Amino acid sequence: MKDAQKPDHISLNTLIGRLREGRYVIPDFQREFEWRPWDIRDLMRSIFLDYYIGSLLLWKGTKKNFDALSCEKIYGYSGSGSPEYIVLDGQQRLTAMHYAFLSPDRPLPNRANRFVYFIHIDKFAEEMFDEAFGYDSLSKRWSKLLKNREAQFADHIFPLSVMGAGSWDLPNWMQGYEQYWKDKAEQARAAGKADDAQAAKAHGVNAREFGEHLKGITEQYQISYIELDRDLEVDKVCDIFTQINSKGVRLDVFDLINALLKPKGLPLKHLWREAAPRLEFVDTEKMNVYILQVMSILRQSYCSPKYLYFLLPGQEKPVRDPDGTRRKEILVANIDEFRTRWTASVAALEKAITVLRHPQEFGAISSNYLPYVSILPVFAALQAHVDAVPAHRQLTAQRKIRHWYWASVFINRYSGSVESTSARDFLDMKAWIEDDAAEPALIADFASRFRTLDLRGETKRGTSVYNGIFNLLVLQGARDWMKGSVPQYGDLDDHHIVPASWGAKNIKGGLIHSILNRTPLTADTNRRVINEDLPNKYLPVLIRENGEPTVRAILETHFISAKAFATLLRDPFGPEDFEAFIAERQKTIQEAIENLLIKGRIDLPVQLRETDEQIEQIELGLRAEVVAALAGDARLLPPGLAQKVDERIGQALKKNAALDPEQFRPLERRLEYFDLRDVQEVMTGKALWPRFEARFANKDVVTGKFNQLAELRNSLRHSRSVDEITRKEGEAAVLWFSQVLSKPKPVAGASA
Repeated sequence: MKDAQKPDHISLNTLIGRLREGRYVIPDFQREFEWRPWDIRDLMRSIFLDYYIGSLLLWKGTKKNFDALSCEKIYGYSGSGSPEYIVLDGQQRLTAMHYAFLSPDRPLPNRANRFVYFIHIDKFAEEMFDEAFGYDSLSKRWSKLLKNREAQFADHIFPLSVMGAGSWDLPNWMQGYEQYWKDKAEQARAAGKADDAQAAKAHGVNAREFGEHLKGITEQYQISYIELDRDLEVDKVCDIFTQINSKGVRLDVFDLINALLKPKGLPLKHLWREAAPRLEFVDTEKMNVYILQVMSILRQSYCSPKYLYFLLPGQEKPVRDPDGTRRKEILVANIDEFRTRWTASVAALEKAITVLRHPQEFGAISSNYLPYVSILPVFAALQAHVDAVPAHRQLTAQRKIRHWYWASVFINRYSGSVESTSARDFLDMKAWIEDDAAEPALIADFASRFRTLDLRGETKRGTSVYNGIFNLLVLQGARDWMKGSVPQYGDLDDHHIVPASWGAKNIKGGLIHSILNRTPLTADTNRRVINEDLPNKYLPVLIRENGEPTVRAILETHFISAKAFATLLRDPFGPEDFEAFIAERQKTIQEAIENLLIKGRIDLPVQLRETDEQIEQIELGLRAEVVAALAGDARLLPPGLAQKVDERIGQALKKNAALDPEQFRPLERRLEYFDLRDVQEVMTGKALWPRFEARFANKDVVTGKFNQLAELRNSLRHSRSVDEITRKEGEAAVLWFSQVLSKPKPVAGASA
């Protein structure tokens, strides 16, 4: 029998050379190259971490075969080439390698720009593998960087295109990188900068180790392939290809861990079958992997497949300590410990799901309205972590988790590299729970970006923002339009306010389906109240039966303001009225996001939310008084307080490089970093009190009112329970300050 199949392997270096020479071609029946930028990045990560990337199926070609299958060059190849192999299986992987290593002058499919791929050597050396591999569009900055090796050395950026440039380019680059840091170390020593010299020396050591790793990968990393004989008939080859693509079953990390645990006497699939009914609320095929990820996050803070492997009982994990010392650690000692951790992770996920679906906690009343399934592992791990912190700190910790969760939802944080994001967020949130000053950057990012959300374009249930808005409507306590009560949440769905049938005839671009025109309603209300009628027909019926104040109050629980309510009643109601309605509702929802989430009032009862808003207005009014009394001169601030505020502004600048220090010079901007007690210190201090005396009259009275206001404010802002005395005294202080601030400013020289 003819030897039709020849299993073999090829080194990475040789494969790159063959890609450069154009030896691989793609038959016409293959699908187009369709990998996204991050898919290529993930393949590079697998290669450089010495992971198996699967086998290739190649057919040794002839001119007849090339013509018969209408073969084309690999995506991005521009040379004349010397075709040798037809790629039957592995086109996406080969093309991805060609794109990353050869850097062709062509954008990725469905992208406007070329992309470059690189390794952060410093992160690679620290074994931060989830963050070490990067990509970016070819901007002017990158064009300059790719032409400047010293800049690459200084930033520890290794462009993968170096590997495709030629046989001598890689060793020359690595030698140059190591020498660069040796020279830097010598220069620092000569200048007497011991710390800089030590850091440069460490970079030099990392450069040498990275060079050795690259040499090993290029020469020893093997890609397996099967080569079909050139004399096979085309019909047989096509049949082989069809069989591979119709019967191939993807092996995920759960299957792999299960296979590795079987010899140890632990049937992981049995554990999963027992756990599955407890977690079935969430519709995902990845829940079994999520359990392993929660285990991994809680044990080692990371959850990518590489780290899941270290959960195997008795498996040694290499660890590099901050001082550079390398050692090995066993994370899970035995089968019993694995079972215990598995059970704890299942319980953590079950609790997390319960919290997320609760209509007064996070509002994801149905799996269909869960903004992200992929956020579950880190959310569950954080909930489990909070259970272990001291009881008196758990309220504040939960408030911070809520803030992180909603920030993640509305900036689409979990739409990309989920595993590395989960690890980073878990570590950042642990630090913030321990230290108020360690607020993660995404909190400020959320606060600065939420008003730019395009809610008009959120027309499809399932997206993070769409579902997040629906969840907020549930949390708002959106009441039933017929009965006026909060309905049973299992019966709610996102129904149209202005009917879809009218929109199909009058509104272009699918805007009628925007979340701005949807709200939680029962099927019964949708059928019996709205049906196919416009609001100017069904709302008057409700008003006639229940009174306008009652109907308006109910619609306000759906983020429909008085102005939006009036717009819905317009008769006739046309496309311009619909535009006015959704514009007003977007404004109302954005204000609700700021009020509930940015300012953290979602944790407060409704009546205390109003009090908290009043306190905020008083604080703003008092800051305005300070600006006026000091004539905008920041130099008049007490020195100790000025220094404290400088430190706060400095911390903000470190967290957000986009901020400009110059914008904080005016007094009104500096006052944004004052708390209530700081304002009190300015107003009642001996040096500045005369500037405020005419308006506030008695310093002792002012001090007492500040104390009452601060006690209530701090209880609200730090999620502490508010007793009756604190509430009433605080409300009295609110009323006193409101009255004083509303009076006309006294004329200079007049008595109070």
